[in-house]
Amino acid sequence: MDCTIEHPVSGAGLTTKSIAGECIKQIFGVRLEQGESATLSKFGAYFTSRDYPQAELLARSKAALAEAKNLGFAALCEQQQDYLNGFWQNANVEIEGDDALCQGIHFNQFHLLQSMGRDGKTNISAKGVTGEGYEGHYFWDTEIYVFPFFLATQPEIARQLLAYRYQGLGAARERARQMSLEKGALFPWRTIAGEECSAYFPAGTAQYHINADVAYSIKQYYETTGDDEFLVHEGAEILMDTARLWMGIGAYNPQHPERFGIYEVTGPDEYTAMVNNNFYTNAMAQLHLSFAAKVAQQIKTNSPADFARIANAIELDESEIDDWARAAEAMYLPYDQTLGVHPQDDNFLSKPVWDFANTPPENYPLLLNYHPLVIYRHQVCKQADVVLALMLRGNLFSVDEKRRDFDYYEPITTHDSSLSACIFGIVASEVGYHERAYDFFMQTARMDIDNMHGNTQYGVHTAAMAGSWLGVVYGFAGMRVYDGALQFAPILPASWTRYQFNLTVRGNRLNVTVERNQVIYRLLEGNGLSFKQGETTIELSPQVSQFIVQN
Repeated sequence: MDCTIEHPVSGAGLTTKSIAGECIKQIFGVRLEQGESATLSKFGAYFTSRDYPQAELLARSKAALAEAKNLGFAALCEQQQDYLNGFWQNANVEIEGDDALCQGIHFNQFHLLQSMGRDGKTNISAKGVTGEGYEGHYFWDTEIYVFPFFLATQPEIARQLLAYRYQGLGAARERARQMSLEKGALFPWRTIAGEECSAYFPAGTAQYHINADVAYSIKQYYETTGDDEFLVHEGAEILMDTARLWMGIGAYNPQHPERFGIYEVTGPDEYTAMVNNNFYTNAMAQLHLSFAAKVAQQIKTNSPADFARIANAIELDESEIDDWARAAEAMYLPYDQTLGVHPQDDNFLSKPVWDFANTPPENYPLLLNYHPLVIYRHQVCKQADVVLALMLRGNLFSVDEKRRDFDYYEPITTHDSSLSACIFGIVASEVGYHERAYDFFMQTARMDIDNMHGNTQYGVHTAAMAGSWLGVVYGFAGMRVYDGALQFAPILPASWTRYQFNLTVRGNRLNVTVERNQVIYRLLEGNGLSFKQGETTIELSPQVSQFIVQN
């Protein structure tokens, strides 16, 4: 990478000092009398060898810097304003009744936008572009937390995030070979350029669910946009080659041949590692296998030449497609009849519950104060695991099942991860725990702007920032997309007078406004769409662009 920066400064008595150490600093000083002022402008240009030959980088950055200075700050600011106007037109969330919340969510949305890769070669790091925490690495946070925000507001960026995964297929195949898998692809749990960067495998590499998380995003993208071109030319190859992972690490249980299980993995909860049949992993792998089989058959029927191309590229035996469908049908999802809950894994319920009563507040987060093996021996969760599966695959479970699972897991979850609160808040809203849902939401909406975790100096929490948007749209508005069917179940928090947000669905721009006694759906742009609020079917078109549901 080459970076060229200049700092034009106006002011009397200017002094400059450059420092190179752990980081590069340049210090400016001016001596001013009362009534005088100084102005500093920062112009910078960045080019990397991912896009251009190394020998060209310096010349390109100097030329771009000169162009920027020639335009001047005012013209550059106007260009930025135009871009942001377009962004806010699609992404804006407005809450009446709490200006501080509005500010927090807008702050979060802006950071997501400025941190996001848009070129198909880059992603979004866990700390955005604000700090050195996690060394700039990308995680599964992108697909499960951040991707839904961009899919609903900037679908062209969402596609580029999936293009990034397609660009990483070669490294994912190599990683699968390193992990003793004869075929298929395994995406890294932690990466930048495509290789696995996690040094601690129990709570890192063993999180095989990353493959299903990527597949879930592809499914959501395709069903929300109808982008056949992407599916045929990029998405299907990802789906099929990564689906093979589950056949490599899973198997039919010799004692229960009707069950397909997945063994020795770690789910989202990093306080429980190396387990059999992690509920989240199995539930998401089931979706992955089923959708991969469906897409393979769809392309084989509708576009035989494309199917032949993909099959040849990944050396696919067509019998594998039937294997995926059969494994999905037989996937084991643990359930305890006595407690009426879904165990997080085969042995989770047999462990002693962590002694929360005698754990002092200063000993949280637990991972900073106890050896991992001590934590692994107990029923204690760092973050949403089963509860996250309930949100993503909510059409598989009844409200009563979700409520029992929530009631069981919430008391034993420390929420030491910033990924946790938003998910618990969304599910709390769905099962009718509205006050608790709001409390969880408040933990994410201003997490970084108020430095609520006391660690924002290491960078913002991009997944939690996206989680605040999820809290409004998925939580209070109850939006879900199951198998392409859009639905809402809105509620209005007691302290708000109304809220509204915009969505983009299959080329249609939709505004949703939730008030005390009614919900208003407006088609802002597009040919029309149909969806549901509860049992009410709503159909919008250019001729009938508004529909009001009375509460």
